[in-house]
Amino acid sequence: MIPSPFEFVKVRSVDEALTALAEHGEDAKLLAGGHSLLPIMKLRLAIPSVLIDISGITDLSYVRVDGDQVAIGAGTRHFELQRDEIARAEVPMLPHVAGRVGDPQVRHRGTIGGTTAHSDPASDLPTALLALGGTVVLQGPGGRREVPVTEFWTGFFETAMSPDEMVVELRVPRTGSLGWGYEKFTRRENDWPIVAAAAVDGRVALANMAGTVVRATATEEALARGASIAEAAELADQGTSPGADMHADQEYRRHLARLLTRRALETAAA
Repeated sequence: MIPSPFEFVKVRSVDEALTALAEHGEDAKLLAGGHSLLPIMKLRLAIPSVLIDISGITDLSYVRVDGDQVAIGAGTRHFELQRDEIARAEVPMLPHVAGRVGDPQVRHRGTIGGTTAHSDPASDLPTALLALGGTVVLQGPGGRREVPVTEFWTGFFETAMSPDEMVVELRVPRTGSLGWGYEKFTRRENDWPIVAAAAVDGRVALANMAGTVVRATATEEALARGASIAEAAELADQGTSPGADMHADQEYRRHLARLLTRRALETAAA
């Protein structure tokens, strides 16, 4: 399908982007890589009258250490994160997961801020961010504020971000040599995960098991009580609400959640 007509505005700074958002209000959408927004525009699930192109804001592309955290600019593209030496050393799960997102075209255009703001429950990087215990940094007319990822995704394509705000940075704890695991099941390598599981430091996050990426809290609690990986993984689907579609029914997704959680935890413990 063809998207509805829209006005196109290109900006070169965060201030310009926020000014454009304030001017056009809820009728405007930010465009970074476009691989999340444009497909839903073609399906008329989103019908913005204005697209604000922020791909030229070079100040939003970086990875750096800040105390006990790694700060990642929202404009950092997946392939940049995949290859970044700081990310590889300080938070290796993220570059690994970034390298498994889509195909080379998606990885060279898509941004970590875009996939975070999109709030798709089947997204790879948000699943990893949730397991890592990350923070989303937003900027709006009132300045910057930080929202824990546990509070940022509120529903399918819905977030805690106001219409006049934008994601400018992601922050995650430095994990260094701490064990981690990421497992996903797809029909084809480039597809969205039917289910995915990320595990690090006793935390487990799941993709495509609810309206947002979610933590496997029953598994986490079992691990904290001293349960074995196999025992804890059997609880991974508790409290989740997976959907059913042409790729998998609810019970198969529950089976995948338990299986992939066990594999991710075993990899993290190896």
